[in-house]
Amino acid sequence: MNTIQTITERIANAAAGLPQTTIMEVCGTHTHAIRRHGIRQLLPENIRLVSGPGCPVCVTAEEDIALALALAKLPNVTLFCFGDMMRVPCGDESLLQLLSRGADVRIALSPLDALAFAKEHPAREVVWYGVGFETTTPHTAALLENAKRDNVKNLSVFSAHKTMPNALRALLGEDSGVDALLCPGHVASITGADAFRFLPEELRLPAAISGFEAEELLVAILALVTMQKSGNPALINAYPRVVKPEPNETARALVDAWFTPCDAVWRGLGMIPQSGLSLLPEHSKYDAVKRFALKPVVVPFRNACRCGDVLRGGIEPTECPLFGKVCVPQHPLGACMVSSEGACAAYYQYEGAGI
Repeated sequence: MNTIQTITERIANAAAGLPQTTIMEVCGTHTHAIRRHGIRQLLPENIRLVSGPGCPVCVTAEEDIALALALAKLPNVTLFCFGDMMRVPCGDESLLQLLSRGADVRIALSPLDALAFAKEHPAREVVWYGVGFETTTPHTAALLENAKRDNVKNLSVFSAHKTMPNALRALLGEDSGVDALLCPGHVASITGADAFRFLPEELRLPAAISGFEAEELLVAILALVTMQKSGNPALINAYPRVVKPEPNETARALVDAWFTPCDAVWRGLGMIPQSGLSLLPEHSKYDAVKRFALKPVVVPFRNACRCGDVLRGGIEPTECPLFGKVCVPQHPLGACMVSSEGACAAYYQYEGAGI
């Protein structure tokens, strides 16, 4: 009997007698790994997995995307971003569409690509569009640190960065329908495992931090099912080869030197207090929104995309009426079908179009 079969049988034994139990995988990479490994098909019928707000591209609010579009439309501006952000629609536009019309929008493998370009083109205004959770924010902070050190004056940042704990607090109220949490390994490698201790201690929810291989995911799910059966919620670090109890102090110090918590709008979750990151007042000259005096943009709801419901774990992607029909990876109508970490993209790629 192989290891995966052994763990799967232990999950089935632990789940016997439990009512329908919903486990939310917070991390978008977990969503893809679960579908790629066929984890859902290995679990008993009373254990249900749902996606959560762990895809940074997916939870970026349309209001923020509209500001990024406004920046890209400005004369003499070059906007750098990660590739997934290029195709996320906002109304009838996307950064990719602006590129096709002549806007100077560029895909970066690292924020430091923007710094190199700014040095080579001092007459251009260069903007880094910073998106992501605790794992990518230190890279934006490093960009700013290097720009300050090298006295680069034509570079600024549009921060759409977000932090995970407050979003989970907002999401996991009494009526969330979530019974246990599969916590993000990448985020926890920066924040430390203890950042998620509030889940069992405050919200009384079993929580397990997992890696991304099949065995690691199944071990974490076994821990969650076992805790649900016993009624004793705790935080289990099932990814100890990468995640430590304490945070990465170097990354935290770098972020704290440049950013401060702020209220932020999340797609599907609305405004969540102190869940975003804005530049500290003393660094406001690097803030692209302030540098170009941009005003907030109100974006009306325009289609039947239910990405927000998917991000809350309210529905599975196949329950959206657009999924696999008019919304496909080649022509996405919602952010969850765009990103490499999006739940809709994962379902489409690994489980078929659902039609």
